[in-house]
Amino acid sequence: MTRIIETERLTKYYGRHRGIVDLDLAVHEGEVFGFLGPNGAGKTTTIRLLLDLIRPSSGHARVFGIETSVDPASIHRRLGYLPGEFALYDRLTGGQTLEYFGNLRGGVDARYRADLVARFDLDPTRRFREYSKGNKQKVGLIVALQHRPELLVLDEPTAGLDPLIQQTFFQLLRETVADGRTAFLSSHILSEVERTCDRVAIIREGRLVAVDRVDALRDLAHHQVELRFADGTPAEAFAGLPGVSDVVAEEHTLRLRVAGPITPIVRAAAQYDLVDFVSREPSLEETFLAQYGREAVEVTSHGR
Repeated sequence: MTRIIETERLTKYYGRHRGIVDLDLAVHEGEVFGFLGPNGAGKTTTIRLLLDLIRPSSGHARVFGIETSVDPASIHRRLGYLPGEFALYDRLTGGQTLEYFGNLRGGVDARYRADLVARFDLDPTRRFREYSKGNKQKVGLIVALQHRPELLVLDEPTAGLDPLIQQTFFQLLRETVADGRTAFLSSHILSEVERTCDRVAIIREGRLVAVDRVDALRDLAHHQVELRFADGTPAEAFAGLPGVSDVVAEEHTLRLRVAGPITPIVRAAAQYDLVDFVSREPSLEETFLAQYGREAVEVTSHGR
C-alpha cells in the first residue's frame, strides 16, 4: 500500500513552547485521513511542517516519498492546500482569484472550475473583500480543488460553511477518493471526521493519542443529557443505567453523561412527569478530557 504522507519522530518546538513531539504518521493512497484534536493540539503545526512552511526541530516528513525539506516545490505541484486562516487579494473578484491561482498552476480545466463554482453556490463576480467568511472559505476550497490534485491538505475545511455547502464538500471528498486521490484534513469536530474519514489520528498536547479506523471513534462518543422534571429529580432511577455517569441533581433538573445508546434514558424518563429533555454532543475538548484525563488541554498560540 503506497504511503502518500509519512512522518518519523517529527518534532517542532518554538523556543520553549511545544508544537508537536515525536509524531509518527502514515497516510495511504486513496483514503480520507482525519487529523483530529482540540485547538492547540498541534494540527496546524503538523500541516505546516508537511508543506515545508516551517522546518522541524528534529525528525523527518515525506510526502509522495519526497523529503519535505529537500524538494518542497515538487510536492506543492501535486497537492491542493487550504490553510486554516488565509487572506487573498481584496480587490479581485472571486472569479479572478480562481483564474489567477489556476494560471499559477499552468492552467486548469475551466469546465471543472465552473462546476465547482456552481456546486458551492459561489457568486464569482463579487470582490473578495465583500464576501462573508463562508464565501471566502468556498473560494479557498475551489482554489485547492480546481486542479484535481493528487493530495488534498485541508486545515479545518468546513469552517464558516452552512450545512448544505458542507454536504457538497463531503460529496467532493467522496469523489476525490473514488478517483484514487488522497485527502488529509484536520478538524476539531468529532461528528465531521466520523462521517467523512476512513482513518483518523488523534493528537493531544502535541502527541499522538491514537491512530485507528474511524469506526473506533464511536467508542469515544457520548452525550450530555439534561432532564427537567415537574416534581423532584429521580437521580437513583438513572444512575444505575448502562453507560450513565456524572449524574448531578439540581432542584428539578438532572444532568448526566451517557456513553452508548440513549434509548434506556428515554424509556426511564418516560416514567416521570418530564418537562424538558435536552441531549447534545459534547465538544471535542470535553470528549478528550473525559477519555484521556481531567487535566486542562494546553492551548498556545503556537500549538494550534
